Formats: sequence, structure tokens, C-alpha cells
Amino acid sequence: MAVTKIKPVKSTLSKALDYIENPDKTDGKMLISSFGCSYETADIEFEYTLSQALQKGNNLAFHLIQSFEPGEVDYQKAHEIGKQLADAVTKGQHEYVLTTHIDKGHVHNHIIFCAVNFVDHHKYNSNKRSYYGIRNMSDKLCRENGLSVVVPGKGSKGKSYAEYQAEKTGTSWKGKLKTALDALIPQVSSFEELLPRLQAAGYEIKPGKYVSCRAPGQERFTRLKTLGADYTEEAIRERIAGRRAKAAKAPREQRGVSLLIDIENSIKAAQSKGYEQWAKIHNLKQAAKTMNFLTEHKIEQYADLVSRIEEMSAESGQAADALKNAEKRLADMAVLIKNVSTYQKTKPVYDAYRKARNREKYRAGQEQAIILHEAAARSLKAAGIAKLPNLAALQSEYEALQAQKEALYADYGKLKKKVREYDIIKQNIDSILQTEKQPAREQQTERG
Repeated sequence: MAVTKIKPVKSTLSKALDYIENPDKTDGKMLISSFGCSYETADIEFEYTLSQALQKGNNLAFHLIQSFEPGEVDYQKAHEIGKQLADAVTKGQHEYVLTTHIDKGHVHNHIIFCAVNFVDHHKYNSNKRSYYGIRNMSDKLCRENGLSVVVPGKGSKGKSYAEYQAEKTGTSWKGKLKTALDALIPQVSSFEELLPRLQAAGYEIKPGKYVSCRAPGQERFTRLKTLGADYTEEAIRERIAGRRAKAAKAPREQRGVSLLIDIENSIKAAQSKGYEQWAKIHNLKQAAKTMNFLTEHKIEQYADLVSRIEEMSAESGQAADALKNAEKRLADMAVLIKNVSTYQKTKPVYDAYRKARNREKYRAGQEQAIILHEAAARSLKAAGIAKLPNLAALQSEYEALQAQKEALYADYGKLKKKVREYDIIKQNIDSILQTEKQPAREQQTERG
């Protein structure tokens, strides 16, 4: 599990970088990586990119922190995950420095990236939407690496780390109240009967327009409606009457063709004829959709369906690899363009420095430009660039590759959608076949 937070760096950029690069925290600077810059000169390279910004702003950089649960991941894996997160956030267009700190009880990553990108010099917009994108990407990387994930709360955009820990350890008042309600709802016949049952369980009830409850030791009352869509008074009445099941929101990609409802797993199925009837009708509708899908796609045998899914999964994997390769080439080319441009712009100053009679004095007056030139020269040499390429030709190639990446992304999205749709159909069929086998088993049991 990783918890993320992001904050702007408005001043003292060099101090922020010095802090995250502290050798005592980074295993003697062994756990430091960078992109688009050298970590030793990152503050100067950031400032040079900021000076070319199309829009002026107060932010010099953004500081992203990714903290892992104690004992869940080693520092090398944490650093690898941090690099994947930094690459996903900056999209190969922002300089960044990544460090992994191992001096505390939990391993955590620090990522400081420039507030302006070095491709088209636009600012990075940090807002709620971009932050949730960061958190979702961090969660995705955790899942891929076998780490736990903080599950977003129903009816909200997610839980904070404190809320997650509170519910995990059983100290969340809302979590306890929801558990109590879930346990009592199947046992009562009306909302009016539910309230005294809650009181008997130790809760203080505050009637009014919105019913509120308070547990022993709790400072403030909790309105039922703040617990989520399943816990408003109207929703609770519907759940008691059997007209509503506690929602289990399907992933976005499963909407349209939903999975067959598993009636056995519903508490209300055994107690409510109304809900049971609704579930049967719903199942019949999904069965009809499944049959229509199979007819439309000319799938007659179960093996044909499995084979089709395997083929599309392989094709989707190939598209994903092609997309990753295009993104890698774009990132490499963006850095190359940046270094060629910086090298050319600072070359006159560097040539004058080489010719100066008093180099120390000249360098003191033009230190930033000289450092930038030397950093660009080192990067070009490391990339194996012996002869400086044409900048205009590089930029044209970058634009063409960007268009190719967009096309690959669109194709990959379509393939992923198809694979998900076929997977849902297969799950529907598996459920239908399992349901049909059940009565036969029951008959055999009776005969035996």
C-alpha cells in the first residue's frame, strides 16, 4: 500500500532538492534517479526551463511523496515503483529528481519535478483531478507489484490514510455504525423498529429531518445520510422492505453488460420475495444480452469464445508494448531536443569562457550558462551523440512520433474495451451454466 501527497515548491528549490538528496537518507546517494537533468545541477536546469515558460506562475516545482506501509516493500522495489510513478506523472516532458528515503520506519519516495515542461514550456496544472490521477496510478502500480491498496470509500472519492487506518483498526465511528446497521437491517421489519434496536446496541439517537446517531465515547453525532448512498433513511427503508440491495458498484468498464447477480451471496435474497423476483428478472435480461452477443459475433462453441479472448488478449498485449515503446522513444527524443537546444543556446558563452584570459572571473559572471552547457554536453556524450543533429528535423520527428503514439493509444483502448466485454460475457456464461447444473446436482442428492 502507498499513500501519496503533493505540494508546490514556491521558493528555495535548491534547499528542497538538497533535502531529498541527503546521503544519510538515500543510502549514500545510491537511491537517487533523475530524468531530463542531472540531480547535481537540477536546480539550475529547472530554473532555465522555468525562464522559458509561456505563462508565469509562482510555482517552481512540485514535490510528490509516495509512502509505503512499513515492512511491505524493500527500498529497491520502492525506488523502481517511484520511477514508474514519476514517468507516468511527468509523461517524459518534465525534469524530475527521484529519491528513496530509508531513514524512517517506512520506506518513502520523494519526487520533485519542474513546474514547467521542457517540450512546449506549458505549466503543470495541479488540482484535484490531477491528484486523483496520481493516486490511481500509484494504486495501479501497487497492485501490479503485489502490494495492498487503500480502497476508496463508497459515495466518496476515497479515504485518507488516517481514515483507512481507523477503519482497519476498528476505530472509525462511521465504520462501526455502518457495521451495526448492516447487521440489524436483515433482522427488523421497519425503520421505526431499527432505531430502538440501535439504542439497545448502545447508540444515542437524535431524531429530526436527518436522523443522527452517536456511539458511547463519540464526541459528535453522525448523520445516517453521511455514511453513503446505502444509508440514507430512504435507502434503509428500501433495504428493509427488500426493494434494494446494498450496492456493489461495478467497475466502469463492466457497465452496459453487467455480470449475473449471485443471489446466494445476497443477504436479502433468502428473506425477500420482492428482491428475489427482481434478481431473477435481471438475470434473465443479462442472459438475453449474452445470447444476443454470441449470435451477433457468431460464437457457437465455448472453446471458440475462449480462443477469441486469448487472441484479443495477445493482440492487446502487443498494442500495449508498442505504446510503451513509442512513449519511451518520445521521452528520449524530448530529452535529446532539450539538450541540443540548451547546448546551442549556451555555446557562445561557453566558447567565450574557453577563450577568456581570466577564466575564473568569467565563470563567476556566467556560471549558470556554463553549467548548463557542460551538463548538456555530458548528456549528449552519454547518449552517443558525436555530431549535433538538426534541431528542426528532431522536432518534426517528435511531432510525427507523437501522432503515432496517439493512434496507438486509441487502438489499445479499443482492444482493451473488447477484451473486457468478452470477459464479462464469459463470466455470464459460466454463471448460467453453473446455475443450470445446480438443480441436477440437487436431484442426484435427493435420489441418493
